[in-house]
Amino acid sequence: MPSTKNGPIYAEASIRVLKGLEPVKQRPGMYTRTDNPLHIVQEAIDNAADEALAGVCKRIAVTLHADGSVSVDDDGRGIPFGLHPQEQVPVLEIVFTRLHAGGKFDKGAGGAYSFSGGLHGVGVSVTNALATRLAVTVWREGQVATLAFGGGDVVEPLVLRKATGSERRHGTCVRVWPDPKYFESPELPRADLIHLLRSKAVLMPGVTVSLTVEKPGQKDPETQNWKFEAGLRDYLLQSLAAEPLIPLFEGAQYAEANETENFAEGEGAAWCVAFTDEGGLLRESYVNLIPTVAGGTHESGLKDGLFGAIKGFIELHALLPKGVKLMPEDVFSRASFVLSAKVLDPQFQGQIKERLNSRDALRLVSSFVKPALELWLNQHVEQGRKLAELVIRQAQTRQRASQKVEKRKGSGVAVLPGKLTDCESRDLLHNEVFLVEGDSAGGSAKMGRNKETQAVLPLRGKVLNTWEVERDRLFANNEIHDIAVAIGVDPHGPADAADLSGLRYGKVCILSDADVDGSHIQVLLLTLFFRHFPRLVEAGHVYIAKPPLYRIDAPARGKRPAAKLYALDDGELEAALDKLRKEGAKEGSWTISRFKGLGEMNAEQLWETTLNPETRRLLPVGWLVNGAQDFEATVGMLTKLMGKGEAAARRELMELHGDAVEVDV
Repeated sequence: MPSTKNGPIYAEASIRVLKGLEPVKQRPGMYTRTDNPLHIVQEAIDNAADEALAGVCKRIAVTLHADGSVSVDDDGRGIPFGLHPQEQVPVLEIVFTRLHAGGKFDKGAGGAYSFSGGLHGVGVSVTNALATRLAVTVWREGQVATLAFGGGDVVEPLVLRKATGSERRHGTCVRVWPDPKYFESPELPRADLIHLLRSKAVLMPGVTVSLTVEKPGQKDPETQNWKFEAGLRDYLLQSLAAEPLIPLFEGAQYAEANETENFAEGEGAAWCVAFTDEGGLLRESYVNLIPTVAGGTHESGLKDGLFGAIKGFIELHALLPKGVKLMPEDVFSRASFVLSAKVLDPQFQGQIKERLNSRDALRLVSSFVKPALELWLNQHVEQGRKLAELVIRQAQTRQRASQKVEKRKGSGVAVLPGKLTDCESRDLLHNEVFLVEGDSAGGSAKMGRNKETQAVLPLRGKVLNTWEVERDRLFANNEIHDIAVAIGVDPHGPADAADLSGLRYGKVCILSDADVDGSHIQVLLLTLFFRHFPRLVEAGHVYIAKPPLYRIDAPARGKRPAAKLYALDDGELEAALDKLRKEGAKEGSWTISRFKGLGEMNAEQLWETTLNPETRRLLPVGWLVNGAQDFEATVGMLTKLMGKGEAAARRELMELHGDAVEVDV
């Protein structure tokens, strides 16, 4: 690298632009799992499943070939192979060589897929980038198209010929040779692949899914076929480790046109739930046939709906013993389920789609599950009582365990601050306190919170800068005194053996406005915790809540009804507006509101965006410098930022890096 006496040269030519599929090859872990090639094969399987979801595919055949390649064959519509109207390149080539290109972005009228698992548009292009070779054959409109790639580049251009004899069919076959240099192991985990294919068959009644395994020198390969007509019920019953306590609770419901709940036509879920009082649990969820192994908001909706219905049944029949309080975990802890949600425009966490993040999915699933279970319980009262007994036993066990912890804490009780609105639970796993900027925001938080597990402590004005305040002078400040008493931990230094046994909340959450003043309050509170409560930070108890800065009132567009969207900052606002434009909304047809402060948000908005554990964004606080946990470096940085005698250092910092910061004043 060229250099000078001051170090390596940094000039215009130093900037490298990654083109085509280079980003995937440079950082494959950002786009797929690199322990084995299963996920890149799954991308091709998911494309075939999306054809089945659209109702145009009845067969998906996967073959593990003797040479290490894998092929996925379906009888769907076949990927179009004509020239793209704008790019003037065969569409078949674009699909496999361009990131963020596909047929699943347009969810409006006339779109190829109303519902699909594909969202980010990087699916089979990632498969292609991480393969030594990929060959695709398409049967469509009486023609056969073939195209082959090597390392993501075209090595055999598109060839078209007329279909003859047995070739008169429709569909797509993708054969891929994964490149072993990108994976820790080149072997496909057979059990995981079988589980994936079997679950696809469960979720697509009437569709035949098969797996064929070829072996060197073996004439007759092994083939397994799956086809489930009964769907989720059969799958769950076959997988349970113990006999269900009550009959399975199953159902399916999808939104109809012109509904008023902000759900698009066809959105909804199918579910099957079993309650057992012993044995292991089976919990599987899917969104548009994509397995979400890390769960997400659709699972939270199922949990919310089950809890609401069962709690209502217990209260209606006065079954709850005195002193017992129910929590969602009491219902969910012994529930096995298979959940298949259909969401028009799913938002996943990361490219590999292991967790669903769409906020609306919680309300979507819950609003269908709760009334269905309420009806079932009221029609089967004796079965409902059995379920209520199981749930109450779980609650009593949880409370007894919590009380054992309480006894070890000692009997000394401090007088809690009068402005603290405490929560009812004493379970550290669930308790959290929000340090809220201002009394008006505190009022909204108190009304919008879950009073069982969430406490609110309003703070007046800006907290004292405590970086250079002696510990014995801290309690002269009322706000700091109230914070320390509320959380139940005394101030301490980094070398002290701090006593956290009196801690009253598992999460201490800083909740301030999404503007510059709010950021200033965040910094002052973070300074307080790092300087005088470092063990609290080190143990992972301190968090920052991220409320939105904007609300967008979006009009109806395509199949999407009118809705309220939220954006954290200007970047998210632009992304949301771009998405509305792609969905067909006319420029300026939306209304943008900027929250001047938390006090402007009503209780429902604050709950939905900032307080609800299933839909909020909560950042854990720790000390990292250049990616490593470095306490001393963090001390140096905070001294420069918060020290009274560091004005010159701060000025130098602003002169060096001031242009890199966008300040909202």
